[in-house]
Amino acid sequence: MIARRCERAVVTAYRELRQVGTPDLNAFTACTTLYRIHHPESSLNEARRLVSEWIDHHVVRGETGPTPGCECP
Repeated sequence: MIARRCERAVVTAYRELRQVGTPDLNAFTACTTLYRIHHPESSLNEARRLVSEWIDHHVVRGETGPTPGCECP
């Protein structure tokens, strides 16, 4: 279970977009935008870094443990 709502939303969106055939870069870009909706104070670079870390952690490596990221619930 992913604890942070923004992280859960990003990972879920990425997985679902990829399942319906959305190219990787387009899915990543959409998820970066989604993160910035949750965190408008975040810079684009920060959003890209976190989204890429979360996708790598949860989707690529299939890890279930906690990840670094924002402090939201």
